[in-house]
Amino acid sequence: MAEFRNNTNNQPLIKKMLRRKRETDLIAEPTTNKLKRVLGLVDLIALGVGSTLGLGAYVLAGEVAFKFTGPAVVLSFAFAAVASALSGLCYAEFASRVPKAGSAYAFSYVGVGEIVAFLIGWDLILEYSIGCASIARALSGHIDKPLGYPMKTYLQSTFPIKVNYLAPYPDVFSFSAILILTILIAWGMRESSILNKIFTVVNLFTVAIVVITGLFKIKLYNWNIPKENIPPGVKGGEGGFLPFGWSGVFVGAATCFYGFVGFDAVATTGEEAKRPIRDIPLAIVISLFIITFSYCSVAIVLTLMWPYYSQDPEAPFPHIYQQLEWPVVEWIVTIGAVFALCTNMIGTLFPLPRILYSMASDGLLFHIFSKVDSKTKTPFWGTFICGAFAAILSSIFDLQQLMNMMSIGTLMAYSLVCICVLILRFRDDDSEQSNARNNDGQCCAQLSSIFNRSNLQTTTKNTGRISVKIILAYLIVAICFCLSVSIAQTEENFNMVTYAACVVSGVLLLVLWYSLSRQPQSTNRPTFNVPFVPFVPCLSVVLNIYLMTQLDTATWVRFSVWLVIGIVIYLFYGLRNSAERSNHRLVPQQDDADMDLQLGCELKKQRGRLQ
Repeated sequence: MAEFRNNTNNQPLIKKMLRRKRETDLIAEPTTNKLKRVLGLVDLIALGVGSTLGLGAYVLAGEVAFKFTGPAVVLSFAFAAVASALSGLCYAEFASRVPKAGSAYAFSYVGVGEIVAFLIGWDLILEYSIGCASIARALSGHIDKPLGYPMKTYLQSTFPIKVNYLAPYPDVFSFSAILILTILIAWGMRESSILNKIFTVVNLFTVAIVVITGLFKIKLYNWNIPKENIPPGVKGGEGGFLPFGWSGVFVGAATCFYGFVGFDAVATTGEEAKRPIRDIPLAIVISLFIITFSYCSVAIVLTLMWPYYSQDPEAPFPHIYQQLEWPVVEWIVTIGAVFALCTNMIGTLFPLPRILYSMASDGLLFHIFSKVDSKTKTPFWGTFICGAFAAILSSIFDLQQLMNMMSIGTLMAYSLVCICVLILRFRDDDSEQSNARNNDGQCCAQLSSIFNRSNLQTTTKNTGRISVKIILAYLIVAICFCLSVSIAQTEENFNMVTYAACVVSGVLLLVLWYSLSRQPQSTNRPTFNVPFVPFVPCLSVVLNIYLMTQLDTATWVRFSVWLVIGIVIYLFYGLRNSAERSNHRLVPQQDDADMDLQLGCELKKQRGRLQ
């Protein structure tokens, strides 16, 4: 019989905060109170496309072309798509490893530790809340504008709000729209999924109309307008395909990245997908392909139909159709944009209660969020509370300055998932063979171990520790490199110091990447694997951090305040009530190899059922 020992009270605080779940621990979680598995592959693809394909197609393309890139907005969307695709591959691998609700929260709990998982979950709560609120606000304005702003005029004159950082009037329409969708999502997963699929089909149909009708009015001249033909007083740059240079393309890519935020909602359905290990990775990859193709097609048609310097950054297609005197198409696109915004709202509101459910089930947040309704099989109270929170934000807050909060939260989550993939790929398999070879690895010189001069092919505890140190060093150097590049982008700050910092940090990144690629990788692989590890996750980390450096200081300040509130909740509630605290309190003193063999067999059986 295995003996047990109490090891919780004697652990230092930092060790408690970094306690991790094992992949094999998931099979031991109780089967009661589970969500209902009703989502197939088509449902997941519709969720990914619906939550992402929205304002990016109807507004972002024209705004970026007008302000930053000109016709090269197509390249900006392509670069943003690459950054999203690299992170999407990492999400797909983790979804294949951890078929559980909670998205990046659940992934980081396995890969990094409890405190990091809590903070990223807390971060995602804010991201999705602001996302839903801002989309509802945009929906209200999109409906109010063609009618001559009757809602805005009446509410602003009757119920004015004269407070800084608040809206000039309470937006009753956006408040009501969020509450209606909240009730629908809480009603049942199947019902909300059917509505989401209908809205997504209408959205894709509208994009197809935009592209097809635009083909009749394209002019190749609009991609190569000479500088001398640009009207005076117009911001047209140097003309041609790259009127604002490559710097404008990269700044535009940082803005276009916002259009890809939302596909990770698919990763929150780990406990509601019928076959999550197979379907979630496929849905992420397919939805990203559809989104990228749609954005690039819309950007091509938009800039070929009308000169980039004459675009309307707020409503580019209605403006063009007005100039072309196509009122029917204008109204079709307007209605399609409304459906697109509704699908975006569902996509941002849907993941919120799932993240709260996962965190509350682990004891890190209040128990009410983990309750699942016996009839609907959805986290009813979590859904209702999240919807009410987002509705309040949309009705009384001026979200113009908070829009970047969506991006900073998403980019941080993307970076963390990529780091988790690296850590798990190079972690010790805990096999007898690896433990036996561990002593050999420890006898190597430190420099030899960093570059694996012994050509070890099996992971050991020593190689695992070295890999984690290399990953952490890579993360620190990547931050320095991206900061240096961001500073060097402005001509007034470019000097020999910034140039030297870029070169030195860039060389260090290559050295660290090479040393990590030399380390042996774990043989414990999920069904879906990220290709070209560690190149793909490492490149994704650099791209995500670079895009984060493009955000303003106020965004970082607000984000820091939100994280401080989360840390207080974790220290006074989550740390004491964590389910992992109970799991670590009584640890069986039995042979690790036997335990891992038993749990590994059970995990393989579970994966077979979910594929």
